[in-house]
Amino acid sequence: MITLGEEICRDPDSSLQREWLETNGIGGFASATIAGANTRRYHGLLTAALHPPVDRFVLLSKLEETVFLNGARYELSCNLYPGTTHPQGYRYLKSFRLDPFPIFTYEVGGVEIEKRVFMVQGENTTVVEYEVRENAPCTLELRPLIAFRDYHATTHSNSTLDRGFTQVAGEVSIHPYDGLPTLHLANNARWVDAETSWYYNFQYPRERERGLDFQEDLFQPLMMQFELRPGAKATVIASTESHAALPTARPAPRPKDPFHAAAAQFIVRRSSDLHTVIAGYHWFADWGRDTMVALPGLTLATGRFDIARDILLAFSRAADMGMLPNRFPDAGEQPEYNTVDASLWYFEAIRKYVEYTKDLAFVRDNLYPTMTGILGWHIAGTRYGIHCNADGLISAGTPETQLTWMDAKVGDFVVTPRNGKPVEIQALWYNALRFTASLAEQFGDRVQAEKLNSLAPKTMESFNHEFWNETADCLYDVVDGAHKDASIRPNQLIALSLGYSMVPPGRARSILAVAERELLTPYGLRTLSPKDSRYCPRYEGDQIQRDSAYHQGTVWPWLLGPFITAYVKTHGRDAREKARGWLGKFPAHLSEAGLGSISEIFDGDPPHAPRGCIAQAWSVAEILRVTAEDLGGALPV
Repeated sequence: MITLGEEICRDPDSSLQREWLETNGIGGFASATIAGANTRRYHGLLTAALHPPVDRFVLLSKLEETVFLNGARYELSCNLYPGTTHPQGYRYLKSFRLDPFPIFTYEVGGVEIEKRVFMVQGENTTVVEYEVRENAPCTLELRPLIAFRDYHATTHSNSTLDRGFTQVAGEVSIHPYDGLPTLHLANNARWVDAETSWYYNFQYPRERERGLDFQEDLFQPLMMQFELRPGAKATVIASTESHAALPTARPAPRPKDPFHAAAAQFIVRRSSDLHTVIAGYHWFADWGRDTMVALPGLTLATGRFDIARDILLAFSRAADMGMLPNRFPDAGEQPEYNTVDASLWYFEAIRKYVEYTKDLAFVRDNLYPTMTGILGWHIAGTRYGIHCNADGLISAGTPETQLTWMDAKVGDFVVTPRNGKPVEIQALWYNALRFTASLAEQFGDRVQAEKLNSLAPKTMESFNHEFWNETADCLYDVVDGAHKDASIRPNQLIALSLGYSMVPPGRARSILAVAERELLTPYGLRTLSPKDSRYCPRYEGDQIQRDSAYHQGTVWPWLLGPFITAYVKTHGRDAREKARGWLGKFPAHLSEAGLGSISEIFDGDPPHAPRGCIAQAWSVAEILRVTAEDLGGALPV
């Protein structure tokens, strides 16, 4: 799907900024740069989800690789140390392919050696294979470097680590710390030697840029040596399970379309029978809001209707006091419910499910009680001051809370306080009222239908009276009593793009014109107009600086979804080609940062450098959704 030649592979600036990612369908992953160096604390060959899809630990950080050929020694690895890069194995990297998993082709002494990395679906298992192309037998030496720590942390040399390992035919097992799983390294090595050593001061520049801990020590517990010859692979299977029978670990089939393949990486199991969505790699778990926004693109537009049902069921079971979880914490604690919009996006996800599948029976039997329960709690009032006012609009939060998707908070400082009545919450609320009322009518629930149909017109009337900003010809972002926030932000586009809209066509055209003029970029929409004094042109610096810029101008690709849907809906099919042009940068972006995926965010100002997660669920999902629903076809790649 993606091929990079030696002009990129052998250039350290280019190869260190391109990152590959393999996932296992239960929250675990493998990832690094194509140069071979780890530039993040999240990089590693085996990051295992101990309680899928969370509680993730980096067990195997990397393999140090040395090839001996015709009396010469070639180091294929690459590491960043203070002030130096050693070894510089990228100098031998002839090409990198994502086809469909990472494939590295090295050329040493006129001989090509191919390395393949893939994960086994449903297991915390990574397979690394090496194969020589020519009839030139050589020796491969591998030195595993282990971390055994939470993936948000770093490890350092210590005396508590158990240096030993056990060995049976075809497999060595390492258990360096109590309370953590055993790492099994199945292999077909010629011999394994107990050579131990600490490697000190690995540097992770992406973490240093983020103002986080960026130095780590890794431990080498052993060394393996293989004979490489044509037709015989050198194989290492790193796993939390035993894989002494090497042929059992094979890659699962992958979608051929790169955007569909990217979508598959985010879908993971939350239990033995249900699925959820990882919001982004490397550091996010499953978030209610992101999951509901991403569900149509990841599952419906790609024909994974059974997965869509699983996800809707999983979150329905977690509903509490009329709220879906904001997120499931990484350590497996109880869900957090600090969100006002996740529960309302749930209705739009179900509406889309019905639109695609016509499966009303599933909704009636499994989801409808949760839907009416959510609406009832919102009308009566639930956590965080979330309630329906006498005017039919939803109020939520205080200046100390961050309940919408613009949720950055630095200590006690809320960067974008949107307490009161945020514009997109009213749009989602009205959409939920109308959609549930239509279901109630079809299900014969007259009481619910009458109740919701009487409330919805009041909501629409209040919304159009309270939110129209005559001066700016668009909608206010938040209304809180007498205060009306006139910030030009993209949240108002959601009011145009949902299945049920309260905005008249004339106003919709005006809103879109403002958004196109002030917010639209080649990679998504800015979160704040550059004309605003609070606008941040770049997302960089330490955590405080980054959080302060997160929703103050930073570009989010997922916002192209509601923008394009609203644009085509308002301007008609003739607008398709113009809208298609707004997605033109993404096929090339698949080869620029997180290979095969779309980044979480981009800088507000040109050249719009990619930032944040290298692979973000709703970035991929919304591009897929609007391509399928609004643009009538696949993106060129």
